[in-house]
Amino acid sequence: MSGEFRKNLLGPEPTLLPEEPDVVERLAAGDEAVDLAARHPTSSLVWAILADEAYAEGRTIESYAYARTGYHRGLDALRRSGWRGAGPIPYSHEPNRGFLRALFALGRAAASIGEVEEAERIAVFLRESDPEAGAQLAG
Repeated sequence: MSGEFRKNLLGPEPTLLPEEPDVVERLAAGDEAVDLAARHPTSSLVWAILADEAYAEGRTIESYAYARTGYHRGLDALRRSGWRGAGPIPYSHEPNRGFLRALFALGRAAASIGEVEEAERIAVFLRESDPEAGAQLAG
């Protein structure tokens, strides 16, 4: 029996998104997420930051829109990285955090506007991606 056969029984390998060194460096240098979104529109991290900022300021609909953008950009990146719609997306891998943060923000905003079914689907997706991610992001 081959090792590949046994591996497939265990499910898909974790998906690890590529690093975004320019985005991380610019954020550390104090660049605003809104400016980075214009230069790096595929980065889930900058959209998640915008979602968090909007939510903290009570702009729930804007938070929802930013989070949804980050979520969809993250899905695109996951697919490019070999993700097939299921499997772990570990929070421990720093580049995955932008997507997971956008996913969390989307669920939070959906719950805030009464989109209960969407919020529940997102909670399940977040748990299936990494059971520890929700606690890390909420804390």
